Amino acid sequence: MGRAVLREAHQTLRQTLVGLVSTLDPPYTIIMSDNPAALLETFDNQFPARDYVIEIVCPEFTSVCPKTGQPDFGVLTFTYTPEKKCVELKSLKMYLQSFRNAGIFYENVTNRILDDLVAALHPRRMKLVASFTPRGGISTSVTVVHESK
Repeated sequence: MGRAVLREAHQTLRQTLVGLVSTLDPPYTIIMSDNPAALLETFDNQFPARDYVIEIVCPEFTSVCPKTGQPDFGVLTFTYTPEKKCVELKSLKMYLQSFRNAGIFYENVTNRILDDLVAALHPRRMKLVASFTPRGGISTSVTVVHESK
């Protein structure tokens, strides 16, 4: 096979692998769903007059470093006090999986997830702690908080 044919096949393959990180030419190109927040579903809070706390731990969050293309692994801990809506857990799982091949920095993904959940739920308060596994001897934890006004 000639180089031109291989190059054309390579280009076609890169264009069809939607959602995957290209590890061929930095900077890494990511194609993600246009609106992953649309995956989030809610249900009515049966006790809206009561302040109570829901804690959700997602120990298998993955995304991709946009600089190196290497996978990032983290534990996400959501703590929130619902107002009228609660998040449906299977939809949250699917939403979080939409980041699996997304090249996004820790700080960006943590803030984006909080913003999307706040937009869907309108909670009284919400905190997200994203604790990422060490890379090169450095571990990172990002905490973001929302308080309704």
